[in-house]
Amino acid sequence: LSWAEKGKYLAVGVSNGDVQLWDIVKEKKIRTMRGHEDRVSSLHWNAHTLSSGSRKGEVYLHDVRKPEHCIAQLRHHRFEVCGLRWSTDGRHLASGGNDNIVCLWNPSRTSDPTQVLSGHEAAVKALAWCPWQPNVLATGGGSNDKTIRFWNTTSGECLQSVNTKSQVSSVMWSKDTKEIISSHGSPHNQLTIWKYPGMTKVAELKGHEDRILNMAISPKKTRVISAGADETLRIWKCFDVPCPARSHSIHEGDSMSSLLLGGIY
Repeated sequence: LSWAEKGKYLAVGVSNGDVQLWDIVKEKKIRTMRGHEDRVSSLHWNAHTLSSGSRKGEVYLHDVRKPEHCIAQLRHHRFEVCGLRWSTDGRHLASGGNDNIVCLWNPSRTSDPTQVLSGHEAAVKALAWCPWQPNVLATGGGSNDKTIRFWNTTSGECLQSVNTKSQVSSVMWSKDTKEIISSHGSPHNQLTIWKYPGMTKVAELKGHEDRILNMAISPKKTRVISAGADETLRIWKCFDVPCPARSHSIHEGDSMSSLLLGGIY
């Protein structure tokens, strides 16, 4: 699933390779875009362009305004594309795959990757561009890797690597507090807030009883919602006010004296 920037349209990737567009206000499917030959496992919008990644390792770019919607096909991954993320300026696309690599693309110039970033030892689903350093990308590896890596996307250099000791399913930045939040699977199924660039641990948010599949941040960038394999959604209040004294662990049932609100589902 991926919401368009304005929030009215939702893109849905399905197992037969189709990408569906839904008008949520009208509660109506408005278009089906075909082309992939296997399930669509990742989606991300860039204005009117929707990128989709498939189990076969292909990335398609769709201009949703056009009848002939497929405007580019990007091929380099050998296995499933499990993460896609456009840069904040909309010029560059990062794709993460089950082949443990991250590809960087500039589709307006070439259909070949501009950089191939290797170093993770498991699938890379978690991708996030730094909002105040446009050439810095954060990536997170799966259960056999457990690291968050930071890359200079111009040179391809790995700037930093942190072992989180848990599968990394997603990462997101907080511009206002200069922090990054990561969601995790086994063994702790937690969300962790880190202070960047030192990567000191600010807080751990615990409550899920199974791995966290994904998370999203609210439009005001203050709350995070996490979806777990325990079939719960939890809303956490994370980023209201920067506060250096809030380093601790939050569990369900803890007092609400901190800035963090857990366990609403």
